[in-house]
Amino acid sequence: MANAKPKLLFKNKDVSTVNSSDGTSRSLEKAGRPNRQKEKVNGLKDRAQDLRKSFIDSLEEDIRDFLINEAELHTYDDLTKVNPVTPSTVLKCLQARYSAKVFYTHAGCTLVALNPFQPIPDLYSLDVMREYHSAPQPQEFKPHIFIVAEEAYRNVQGQVEPMNQSLVYSGESGAGKTWTSRCLMKYYATVAASSQKCQDTVEKIERRVLGSNPIMEAFGNACTLRNSNSSRFGKYIQLQLNGSQLLVGASVQTFLLEKTRVAFQAPNERNFHIFYQMMKGATGKQRLEWMLPLDQDFAWLPHAEKTLEEDCLQETVEAMINLGIDESKRTQIFRILAGLLQLGNVDFRPALEEAQTCDLDEHSKGFLQKTADLLQVPLDELQSCLTVRTLRAGKQNVLKLCSQSECSVRRDCLAKVIYAQLFDWLVTFINNSMCADRSMWCNFIGLLDVYGFECFLLNNLEQLCINYANEKLQQHFVAHYLKAQQEEYVTEGLQWSFIRYQDNQGCLDLIEGSPSSIFSLLNEECRLNRASDAKQFCVRLQKELSHNASISWDKFSKQPHFTVAHYADKVSYQIEGMMEKNKDPVPPELISLLQNSQDSLLHSLFADGDHESEGLRGHSKVVTVISKFRNSLESLMKILHSTTPHYTRCIKPNPDCRPLTFKREEVITQLEACGIVETINISAAGFPIRIPYGNFLQRYGLITNTRLTVQMNQSNSPEMSNQAVLGSAVEDVLNVVLKRRASNSTLSPDDNNNMVHCGRTKVFLTHSLLEMLEVHRNRVRSQKAFCIQCCWRRYQNRQRNLKRQAATRLQAGVRSWLVRREIRKWHKAASVIQTKWRRWRVWMDALAEAELDDAEDFIENEASSALPKLDRLLKERGSVQLSSIQEPVMVRGWPIGLAMASPPSITVSLTATGFQRIMSMMACLKIPFRNGEYKVKTNQFDQGVASIRAQPRGSIKVHLQRSPLLYADMHPVHKTDVVTGFNQILLERP
Repeated sequence: MANAKPKLLFKNKDVSTVNSSDGTSRSLEKAGRPNRQKEKVNGLKDRAQDLRKSFIDSLEEDIRDFLINEAELHTYDDLTKVNPVTPSTVLKCLQARYSAKVFYTHAGCTLVALNPFQPIPDLYSLDVMREYHSAPQPQEFKPHIFIVAEEAYRNVQGQVEPMNQSLVYSGESGAGKTWTSRCLMKYYATVAASSQKCQDTVEKIERRVLGSNPIMEAFGNACTLRNSNSSRFGKYIQLQLNGSQLLVGASVQTFLLEKTRVAFQAPNERNFHIFYQMMKGATGKQRLEWMLPLDQDFAWLPHAEKTLEEDCLQETVEAMINLGIDESKRTQIFRILAGLLQLGNVDFRPALEEAQTCDLDEHSKGFLQKTADLLQVPLDELQSCLTVRTLRAGKQNVLKLCSQSECSVRRDCLAKVIYAQLFDWLVTFINNSMCADRSMWCNFIGLLDVYGFECFLLNNLEQLCINYANEKLQQHFVAHYLKAQQEEYVTEGLQWSFIRYQDNQGCLDLIEGSPSSIFSLLNEECRLNRASDAKQFCVRLQKELSHNASISWDKFSKQPHFTVAHYADKVSYQIEGMMEKNKDPVPPELISLLQNSQDSLLHSLFADGDHESEGLRGHSKVVTVISKFRNSLESLMKILHSTTPHYTRCIKPNPDCRPLTFKREEVITQLEACGIVETINISAAGFPIRIPYGNFLQRYGLITNTRLTVQMNQSNSPEMSNQAVLGSAVEDVLNVVLKRRASNSTLSPDDNNNMVHCGRTKVFLTHSLLEMLEVHRNRVRSQKAFCIQCCWRRYQNRQRNLKRQAATRLQAGVRSWLVRREIRKWHKAASVIQTKWRRWRVWMDALAEAELDDAEDFIENEASSALPKLDRLLKERGSVQLSSIQEPVMVRGWPIGLAMASPPSITVSLTATGFQRIMSMMACLKIPFRNGEYKVKTNQFDQGVASIRAQPRGSIKVHLQRSPLLYADMHPVHKTDVVTGFNQILLERP
């Protein structure tokens, strides 16, 4: 459509344009045309350019109209929400979020991470880790690297398909991969070590896992032109988890250490961090021990005056202590590194005569002596190994003097082989200190930290291997997600319009293909054992690989080179020195020298190095650097293919590593190179979630209560092998969910739904429908859980009632038995009491009767006596004085009720004890109160009985004392309204 309008403007057949040799357009006029025709054509051209420009502007306006609101682009946490999905709109969205200090954004199945190049407070704190770890749905939170980490951690726990996980974070050098590795290790060491059991062991593992990172960075990272902390090796860290998903150990797999950096540093680049840490962090005592004077300059330590955050020796030493490296080993390590620095200052001069070895200047002799002392090898043997080479001719060894350049190469080779072996020893020690036994862990989460894509002014074998590794990772991403997804759509019968993506298979065929490739030709040159010729090798590359479109040559360049079109950019590689680096020869005399070292650590590093020297003798057995790297990379790719990968694309916002600076041209190149736009398109248009029917029903079959869910564990069930039956059950589940979303929404086998598609063996879902399924599943599980709770509570109530009834019966039986036993005791006690009572009553009656008989006899005797003299006994037992004598005298006698009869007035003086007893007797005699005096009335007075004795005269004074009867008054009768004792007996007598 963009080219339609310009064609209409140039329909005039009289005018045409051709390209001249200088690249400009010329107008051809027919003869006889005036000059105004030319002016007309120029006017038409200007008008066409104006129309084309306005058309482009209108197209950009239309694109902006598609966007919801450019001012709200920073709120889009997923780039699939951008409309339309183009590199420019994606770039605008990332720039808006970066300006708002939001550095993570989802891009379909991947996470895009922009490097802020400055610390961001509280972005990776422990509170944020716990928040993402404890969230029911971490995807609902803001995009973060912790979401990817938590998703991988939960997949290991086993939801749909339990499987080992791999976190792959790629990007250019300086994009933030190493920092991402630190954050992930800290996250897993925090969330996977939160158990109270064996806390000491967990903390020990956590310290060692986190402590390995500073050591690996100190010995394997360096400052380059693109990054101040660039990883100069690749590593794959396996975090080992047990059945309870607790961290029990870890292991590190490394590949392709850039050991040439020890002896050679590109302009404006530095050596490994550990050397600068020693120079800036060593104490005075350590400097004396390591022979590193404060004012000493070293050839292999360029830009030592530059201070970086990574130049911290104390942090590296603390990490070594946490890993269990004792003080003696640390001393040996630093002495060996100091010896390498001294070796770098050794320079050679040409020999004065051909029969003599290369000479050393005075300073170099001192440096060589320090090197021998630090490495604990003989000085003369060290110098001999550096200046004289041993050739094997048949069964004899021939000595040959080395030239000045050959001596420098052997010096550099010695430093590189020592550093590489020391690095491998550290990796082995780290693995031994924190790797758990295979029986203790069952799953792992892998963290892949690989060097990013590199393109320098001078690129050699190291950059070729690094970029080759990035090509393999890009192919893994393309094969795993983009290409495999589209092929799977076709296999499962989806109607899918293919999206074009960048496939780098042609570049990989150029580098590692068969029968001819760059790697195969380099290895062949190394096995021929002839002098390397860069120009000859360049001609051979042109002859063998000119048919491949991914390789090219600059015909005007004087240096032999070749240019490879990588997925990220074109890189030109210098051929000079590439074959020597691929051979990586280690003279056997150097190995023998190091084996004889008095330093125990250095001796152990090369104790098993005989096979290497033997391998150098047979050219067919030579293992080149490329072969080693390919083998380690292939093993890594096998691990990645056997795990579930999670991709994080680290983006470098600007080439100068300036804080919060966004360069659009820098970012757009990286977006196009790593296939972010293609990923967004496929994620937005396709179905990113694919679940087999069996796994789908196993998780979501409870929505419809299908019986196939029960048969999931029965592998020999015929229904489980019938995909049609499974597909029908899956459709039933989806129909239930879709009907809940919309009452008229259904799913048929031929329906090309925009949210779900049922293939031949799998169901394809979008994220929105997956969320609906999870919500519906949780609702059904809640309902079923509520039903189970009701049934369980009802059962518990029934059991509780039965237990209560049984307990009641038991308690009733026990109580009745206790009552019966108590009653029996009561009956027995009552029988005893009654028996005793009856016996006592009979006894009392007998005593009372005997006493009364004695009393009658005494009264008769007293009545017959006429003597006025009162007896002493009567005075003691109580008396009544009658007024028969002129002066009131005491008249004694009883019963008192018979002794008194209608006296006019009675003065009563109470001398007896027991006031209650006297009052009861007065009540019995019915003595009313009258004017403070008592009037005595008896029962006999009412009946007309006067007295058995003479009428009393005058006043009567009554003295009441205690009855002399001991037993008659104690007759046990319960009636309170009758007269008892002696009075009762007297009244009953006729």
